[in-house]
Amino acid sequence: MYDMEARHVIEALRSGIPSRAVGQYFSDARPKIMKDISGRIDMAKDKGKSSGMIVSGKYGEGKTHLLNTVFNLAHSNNMVVSFLSLSKETPMDKLYLIYQKALQNTYLPGRQQPGFAGELEKISAGSPLANEMLPFAAKALETDKLYYLFRSYLNTEDMDEKFLLQADLEGDFVSNGSLKKICRRVLNQTIKYNENFSKTRHCGDYFTFMSHLFVQMGYDGWVILFDETELMGRLSKKARINAYRNMARFLLPDLCPENTFSLFALSSSYVEDVIEGKHEYANLENIYPISQEPAKTVLDMLVKAPQLLPLTKEEITSALCRIQDFHGKAYEWSPNVSAAALAESTQSGGYLLRTKIRAAIEFLDQLYQYGRAGKTVINELGEESFEEDVPSLEDI
Repeated sequence: MYDMEARHVIEALRSGIPSRAVGQYFSDARPKIMKDISGRIDMAKDKGKSSGMIVSGKYGEGKTHLLNTVFNLAHSNNMVVSFLSLSKETPMDKLYLIYQKALQNTYLPGRQQPGFAGELEKISAGSPLANEMLPFAAKALETDKLYYLFRSYLNTEDMDEKFLLQADLEGDFVSNGSLKKICRRVLNQTIKYNENFSKTRHCGDYFTFMSHLFVQMGYDGWVILFDETELMGRLSKKARINAYRNMARFLLPDLCPENTFSLFALSSSYVEDVIEGKHEYANLENIYPISQEPAKTVLDMLVKAPQLLPLTKEEITSALCRIQDFHGKAYEWSPNVSAAALAESTQSGGYLLRTKIRAAIEFLDQLYQYGRAGKTVINELGEESFEEDVPSLEDI
């Protein structure tokens, strides 16, 4: 019988679409970077020391695959994971949109689907968790909005109100006026914030609140993964500078929420195209002439970000052999092909790791279906063509 998990892995590799399953089974490459990441995750988990990291690499060289590998590593360490891609709709200069996207894509350990509303609904007024979170929300945050919101959420019996307040915790923010009306009805008191809440200025409170909540729920921390970081380069000059300032909240230990580790995947061309090409250090001086931190530190981190180097010949051979094993399980056959022959099949796949893998899978597909394989050629556009007259399976 076909192994459906193996089939899923092969089809994900064939399509070139990054997959958590692929990250789970192909996780032994990039040992130096993975050792650093693993150490940072351990520090967040065991000692509560938060940090962040940026990695860069060329297109098709495995940045998103690395994020998926870290996703599985975090779940194996009982940590909550949020995985989001920066985009026009989720720009790094607007932290409240980042929070909303992160919460929409938050996965609890052992869960295949995002979401944690079910865990929120288990919290009752007067419970140890509630008694921990309410004083924290009242004293540890910049504003006390979340104190009143969470207290109202725990005490209201109106399901519409509960849904509205829960949506706020997930990033669909309730207006200050609406929240005050709910508090007046539920808590029987007129409230006044210590500082009027603004989602553009105080969204950091939500990250701090949620990171503390995850730990109090029994999880060992929060890992936040950012893909397509290079899309910041499409923002306006001032928006880019503000994006760097927001990145500092996830990268600098003094600014990070507790028990968190954040990882940004960045195109290696960003330094040349944006930081140097658009004169970001000069832009920073012009926009913030007096206080350039923390954006300057983030710019330095972007420039010095460790690169995903091309895999070694041994690493590629190991991955190809594993692909061959998965292909056999996926289609219930025994591809008795030497590592050298499989490696040779990728030579026409160009320089990108992604296209080399696709060439190897195409080679195995042809052997499986026809007992012989043509030569797969990847042109400059990444489109495949097929040439006859290559040895049959018996010849190999």
